[in-house]
Amino acid sequence: MFNKILAMFGLMALGITQINSQSINLGPQVGYQKAVDADNGKFMGGAALRIHLTPSLGAEASINYREEKYWNGGLKVKSWSIMITGLFYPIPIIYGAVGFGWYNTTFAYNQNQFPLELLSDETKQEVGWHFGGGLELPVGTNAKLTADVRYVFLNYDFKSVPGFSDTKSDFYVMTVGFLFGL
Repeated sequence: MFNKILAMFGLMALGITQINSQSINLGPQVGYQKAVDADNGKFMGGAALRIHLTPSLGAEASINYREEKYWNGGLKVKSWSIMITGLFYPIPIIYGAVGFGWYNTTFAYNQNQFPLELLSDETKQEVGWHFGGGLELPVGTNAKLTADVRYVFLNYDFKSVPGFSDTKSDFYVMTVGFLFGL
């Protein structure tokens, strides 16, 4: 009986410790991304919600809009991504990140380059995963400045376009965010 009471108090103490270490932050995010075979890099924007579960573990949910061009403007790819990321803090201001994302993507083909009979615009949903790391710096008592780099593994299916089946769509993204405490 004594062991059960001791275990119950231990679990309650652990729960109180975890509640006290939690923080929730929300704010805007801007970044620069470049896919491996895209014509050039582009700026992107969005928002992030970050939760610290313990001093060394956290999670982030973010939504971003990005677009890029392939094949000298022959294809414009527009994507809304929703990413879920686990964060590990070896020290309070540096974190590692790993997670997955859902990408709602529209492929808009330049009909001058690809005749309408061959390809038409389409929207697809893709799933990819990512890893990276960054810095999280406190700004005042209730805000944080974040900066990170992530590499995203996202395999768009370009096989339907004759001659472009080897095109790579994995990308890296560098983001900066300003998160406010809730």
